[in-house]
Amino acid sequence: VAIEQKTAMKNPRSTVGTQTEIYDYLRLLFARIGKTYCKNCNTLVKKDSVETVFETLRIECQGKKSLKLYILFPLIKTSNISSQQQKDVLRSQGFVRLFYKGEILELDDDRVLSVLDEEHCFVLLDRIIFTLEKKDNRFFDSIETAFRYGDGKLCIKILDDGREFHFNQKFQCSQCDKIYQEPEPNMFSFNTPLGACSVCQGFGRTIGIDEDLVVPNKSKTIEEGAIACWNFPNWAHNLKELLSIAMLANIRTSVPYLELTKTEKEIVWNGFDKYEGINAFFNFLQKKSYKLHYRVFMSRFRGYTKCANCQGSRLRSDALQVFIANKNITDIVLMTLEKAFLFFNALHLPQFEKEISSRLLLEIKKRLKYLVDVGIGYLTLDRLSHSLSGGESQRIHLSTALGSALVGALYVLDEPSIGLHQRDTQRLISILKSLRDLGNSVIVVEHDRETIEAADHIIDIGPKAGKNGGEIIFNGTIEELKKDKSSLTGKYITNKASIPLPKYRRKGNGKSIEILGAHEHNLKNIDVKIPLNCFVCITGVSGSGKSTLIHKVLYSGLKRLKGDFENTVGKFGSIKGADHINHVELIDQTPIGRSTRSNPVTYLKIFDSIRELFSNTQQAQTRGFTAGSFSFNVPGGRCDACDGEGIQRVEMQFLAELELQCEICHGKRFKKEILQINFNDKNIDDILNLTITDAIQFFNLFPMTKKIAKKLQILEDVGLGYLRVGQSATTLSGGEAQRMKLASFLTETEQKQHTLFIFDEPTTGLHFEDINILLKCFQRLLDHGHSLIVIEHNLDVIKCADWIIDLGPEGGEKGGRVIAEGSLEKVSKIKSSLTGSILREYIA
Repeated sequence: VAIEQKTAMKNPRSTVGTQTEIYDYLRLLFARIGKTYCKNCNTLVKKDSVETVFETLRIECQGKKSLKLYILFPLIKTSNISSQQQKDVLRSQGFVRLFYKGEILELDDDRVLSVLDEEHCFVLLDRIIFTLEKKDNRFFDSIETAFRYGDGKLCIKILDDGREFHFNQKFQCSQCDKIYQEPEPNMFSFNTPLGACSVCQGFGRTIGIDEDLVVPNKSKTIEEGAIACWNFPNWAHNLKELLSIAMLANIRTSVPYLELTKTEKEIVWNGFDKYEGINAFFNFLQKKSYKLHYRVFMSRFRGYTKCANCQGSRLRSDALQVFIANKNITDIVLMTLEKAFLFFNALHLPQFEKEISSRLLLEIKKRLKYLVDVGIGYLTLDRLSHSLSGGESQRIHLSTALGSALVGALYVLDEPSIGLHQRDTQRLISILKSLRDLGNSVIVVEHDRETIEAADHIIDIGPKAGKNGGEIIFNGTIEELKKDKSSLTGKYITNKASIPLPKYRRKGNGKSIEILGAHEHNLKNIDVKIPLNCFVCITGVSGSGKSTLIHKVLYSGLKRLKGDFENTVGKFGSIKGADHINHVELIDQTPIGRSTRSNPVTYLKIFDSIRELFSNTQQAQTRGFTAGSFSFNVPGGRCDACDGEGIQRVEMQFLAELELQCEICHGKRFKKEILQINFNDKNIDDILNLTITDAIQFFNLFPMTKKIAKKLQILEDVGLGYLRVGQSATTLSGGEAQRMKLASFLTETEQKQHTLFIFDEPTTGLHFEDINILLKCFQRLLDHGHSLIVIEHNLDVIKCADWIIDLGPEGGEKGGRVIAEGSLEKVSKIKSSLTGSILREYIA
């Protein structure tokens, strides 16, 4: 079982619940023991039978000798026949009496014809004395007959006290006659037409009026123009109407919109008295949408919003009326994994239901426990899979594998500690050990110190990277590794080699960016001050709100203020100090290119100089070759068979396509005549197959190519000297792609204006030695007057930061607060900070 770190899931329907199979078990559980309650009158909806009728009367008869009963069934009115014909049909069926408003009427009675058209008219089938002493076959026969002629319905009237009991063989409310669908697993699935909401088709979102676009700045008051659509002269009268009823409706128009209560917002949107509301305003525009300018105006405020029909639950209404312990399936999937685990542990069921659901509950609780144990208890079951980080996604795959309880399997994990706070690392290690103890083998590719020390056996590969690696440097236990002198990993584990604390910490340039009132996702309306021209580190446990604060609020907010961002921005009051920087760049681990033609030198625009170099040779000029002839991106010099990719794709029916080396150019990408052009005995293919380190040495030999060597040196500086010059960008790991982006910025950084660089876990996939190199690159950015924010868990990076902002104290709902901020020395003394306490021990 291979568990990768990449978030491969792109299905917009996939959630944490479906990915871990918990949702499948929940569907089965609700279908088996869920109880349906009527939406209108909250009555328990159930199917009746002869047995349930008998059981009800048995309970009523307790303490009494007998009950006198009328067995009635509702008169089924047949359309297109007269009352007289209806009367004749009843007589032909053998019925002679009706029951109407407490009175028995013989069919021969003159009033019968008028009564037959009334709503509450019943046919009297039998008058019987019910006792518990003996079972009367006549009673059971009468009940069956009543159900048959009453279209599944019957009524028992107890003459002793006048009470009536209604029974229904259909799955229908006995009070208001609303018919419901009987629970079955597919009714709770948003992936099938049977269960999905008919409006949003199971996505939970529809295109509608987006509140975030109507009220883009929620720190503004209504009086200051928070409602953007009414800031236009044509629609200003709507705002006046709202202000005129504000006092009467108890709406505070002088406080920020985000501070309004739910009731106040409902009035603003749905209207009050003469004021019609925002929704009515857009309904009016919709009716006028045949005019172009109305459509254009409405498009400004349209976006994907929560489905109004299912309220984002994705399911049809019948599914939401099925409850277990007063919770429907949506109530449970909206819980955090931790809360759901506690809910099912505390769930008490009747003995019969417990026996039916015991296996299902066991599987649900087991999977929830694993998810909480791997440190993602803050996620909810309805969290979309594509919104998870790589570390979260990998831990979900891990818990799914654990849930299957395989024995004798080989598990291969690629850096499972990614995105994991040191507090949770030991929990992860204990889970890996439990896998081992079940009788499995676990191979972990890892750089984390604690994980390496916990391993039973360590294989260290090196000595360096690329062509200088690939050898087994060490193979043995942790005790043997600590004694080994050839292993670089061993030196860092024993602290013979280490990443030193900085000699001094930067004070910054005195300027800062302030985020005020950040309240996206789990952020608790926090204010954060970020000093500029400093190395700022954002820390905290998984799910504490780091990515939300930096990605959704700071980066998106600054981009929007700079005027080049069209996606949704996280909720915040305001951002001050944006004018202190000229640019903001987010450097994450997304791939740098999807094309196999993209490589390090094309990404850094160095290939242009190399092509120019070859085109200026005497051989090339004699044959009329230009710089374009040495490009595999345009026709001319590239191989025509593979279009310069070096590979040919063969489509396989029902299988993934095959990639084979091109038979014409043998993977060299160029035509024969292009490969005959040499520069110092190397053709263009030879250059592309050099490592970055070898290419630097080669180009440094000639004065005319020293500029190329200088540009390539940047890649060496960020620790990528082992890559080949022409290595496809699609083969780079997330960490390599991130350092490639860093290199591209370092080439421009000297002449670039003040830029705020944001890095998201840049140590992913990095060895201790690589982290040392990375930190030097960070200092280089700062030396050129830029600012740096890093989201990180690695203690070696955190200890080198000038300023630390620690979020927490926990993940999910328990997070989203600033626990500590300041220098390393200050944060390490704050007892409430988990990061601070771990830093204190680490430095000591």
